Amino acid sequence: MSTILVVDDELGIRALLSEILADEGHTVELAENAGQARAARERARPDLVLLDIWMPDVDGITLLKEWGSAGLLTMPVIMMSGHGTIDTAAEASRFGASAFLEKPITLQKLLKAVDQALSKPPGPRPPGSAADAAHGAAGHAGSQRSVGPASVGLQVVPVASAMAPAVTAPAGSALPPTRQTFDLDRPLREARDAFEKSYFEFHLANEGGSMTRVADKTGLERTHLYRKLKQLGVDLTRTKRNGQG
Repeated sequence: MSTILVVDDELGIRALLSEILADEGHTVELAENAGQARAARERARPDLVLLDIWMPDVDGITLLKEWGSAGLLTMPVIMMSGHGTIDTAAEASRFGASAFLEKPITLQKLLKAVDQALSKPPGPRPPGSAADAAHGAAGHAGSQRSVGPASVGLQVVPVASAMAPAVTAPAGSALPPTRQTFDLDRPLREARDAFEKSYFEFHLANEGGSMTRVADKTGLERTHLYRKLKQLGVDLTRTKRNGQG
């Protein structure tokens, strides 16, 4: 199989992606910042890089530019971000990225992007041509936005709408409310964790505590789902009891 370098400053993301990719038979190298990524790329000569955009020392786009200008972009690079936009994706494509994944990354989308990137290594990119095609595609609005392979070969995973319709729980059910208020005046990671905890608690209650059904509903494997719930501090015992009551 292939050697894949995962570059992300979040330990949980690195661990999760490492386990998924290792389960698929890949050799995984890890880096938490640009400095470690440079060293790992030189040492391991990866077949593919999963590169986070927002990092504490040098951001992923800058590192991508650096590798491209130095002639080191000899492998496909998939960019990752928790708050990317079509413009960010277009910029990443301009400098050589083969795909763009929106966090949280589902198992199916990750493996599909990895398989496609490994099957089609990046070729030479004329300066400016990818950028022009990407920015032209950015003018198309829709619930799912993508820049097709005929233009720049970039996949953009859509961001879910923040104005999803409310779902009313049946009378007397143990389901948590589907409309909740979140404190946005806090660090991004804390706000995201609070949302994800409520999201998983809702689905656990809705599915009677069944990890199998929740895994299927959320697109996660059971092993990764357990780890995520533990990381978020979800009380599995209480949730299952409420779902059965």
